[in-house]
Amino acid sequence: MIGVEGVTEIWLVRHGDSYHEMTDTVDPALSSVGREQARRLGERVRRMKHAAVYSSPLRRAMETARAISDDVVVDDRLVEMALEIDEDGTLDFKETTESAVARMRGALDDMVAAHPSERVIAVAHAAAIVALLTDVMRLEAGQLRILPYYTSISTVRVLGDRRILGGLGDVAHLE
Repeated sequence: MIGVEGVTEIWLVRHGDSYHEMTDTVDPALSSVGREQARRLGERVRRMKHAAVYSSPLRRAMETARAISDDVVVDDRLVEMALEIDEDGTLDFKETTESAVARMRGALDDMVAAHPSERVIAVAHAAAIVALLTDVMRLEAGQLRILPYYTSISTVRVLGDRRILGGLGDVAHLE
């Protein structure tokens, strides 16, 4: 749906790295590596026309979004899936995939309604992005085996009730 009249393009962006020098485990800031990733992302996105920047309220996402624009719309639905990391490093999700898909789909629908035929940037978190992309691709939960890299861009194009994946995990700005 490139060049099709009426298509809204949503760039789903994972926040920059916050784990390299992490001291706050509840709501960490970007690390120095993450700040550089966000700077490069900001340079790239500012060259492209976009109507709005949305962000999860979590600090690492907000810092990433503010590298793009000072005008950021906070949307609580863009938060990460609730999870705990077990002692052996496995992820124990406390939120169902269905719940994450429902809230992410709601956020996406509201962005499309507010910005028809435009490009919107949404800064969110890895598992929540994967949940939405799995839904867009009409896969069953767990079938999309990807971990979006920091500041990667995955593009969803929307026209009416049609949604397609236009790009997955683009990190050209980091090369």
